Amino acid sequence: MRPSGRQANQMRAVAIERNVAMKAEGSCLVSFGNTKVMVTASVETTVPGWMRGKGQGWVTAEYGMLPRATGSRNRREATAGKQTGRTQEIQRLIGRSLRAVVDMQALGEAQITLDCDVLEADGGTRTAAITGAYVALADAIRWMDERKLTKGKALRDSVAAVSCGIYRGAPVLDLDYLEDVEAHTDANFVMTGAGKFVEIQGTAEQQPFSRDELNALMTLAEQGIGELTHIQQAVLSA
Repeated sequence: MRPSGRQANQMRAVAIERNVAMKAEGSCLVSFGNTKVMVTASVETTVPGWMRGKGQGWVTAEYGMLPRATGSRNRREATAGKQTGRTQEIQRLIGRSLRAVVDMQALGEAQITLDCDVLEADGGTRTAAITGAYVALADAIRWMDERKLTKGKALRDSVAAVSCGIYRGAPVLDLDYLEDVEAHTDANFVMTGAGKFVEIQGTAEQQPFSRDELNALMTLAEQGIGELTHIQQAVLSA
């Protein structure tokens, strides 16, 4: 029995609320159970210096956790004067995931920055951030389309992410914090709406996992990504 009472293949309740920041070109509040992430998308009609003159755009991301997103107060990284390795790794993952579904040539010489701020952390903050960031990105590109700032269809597909793991000997979908800290294996899957893999991160915490267990986790991930893709499409078409 999972701590939440969910079935092994059952996601937490997922909700995505769009347009929560009125000044951003795209924004949403995404919830995976008790995990909540605020995402804003900002469009700039310029690109980093190393990309100027190439006739293409760029998509990047920043990630942060508010001081009381966890059980005890975390010091703001800006106060500490540097980002942790975990923060850098997660924001690079978010950026890679979004760039996988964007046609940079069609974006033109513009940059979209996705700011992902964790309000509440209960496991799966990076997967929630990626899933919500796609929605904010889609709205930002729609904003650009309406102003004729793009050069064709910039979005090639959707992208979403979900965690899976081996918890008490069983493969389970969408780990919450209590499962994450006890799981023998923890894996994050990033996939497109078409079912192609963008990235797989998997780690054996206590004992190695088998190929059969990996296959079981991939099957769960495909199911979860399918559900998330359906939610994204429903939200964006509303």
